[in-house]
Amino acid sequence: MEQVNRDVGIDRGDYASVAEFYPFYLSQHASRVNRRLHFIGTSLVIGFLVAALTRGNFWLLLAVPVAGYAFAWIGHFVVEKNRPATFKYPIYSLACDFVMYKDMLLGRLKF
Repeated sequence: MEQVNRDVGIDRGDYASVAEFYPFYLSQHASRVNRRLHFIGTSLVIGFLVAALTRGNFWLLLAVPVAGYAFAWIGHFVVEKNRPATFKYPIYSLACDFVMYKDMLLGRLKF
């Protein structure tokens, strides 16, 4: 079931939890192309983290923010033409990125 609600796109600015922030977060990811780019970036983040830990090559950790943010920012600045919520809500945005990733994997959100 599609969960993106474009009507909640107004930033209230007083979020008390990740669950409360998530509808706004989804409104900023209305484009399936943007969500796909986030999915690619998050997949790479997970892959680099696993590789760094299993190989003991912690230099790979330098690629984590690059992979994560590069795809996300292309999705926002080029596709959605909006400002990433991570600039104002870095912790909630990071958490919601993984929630959105899970929702796409489980088919709750269109990929």
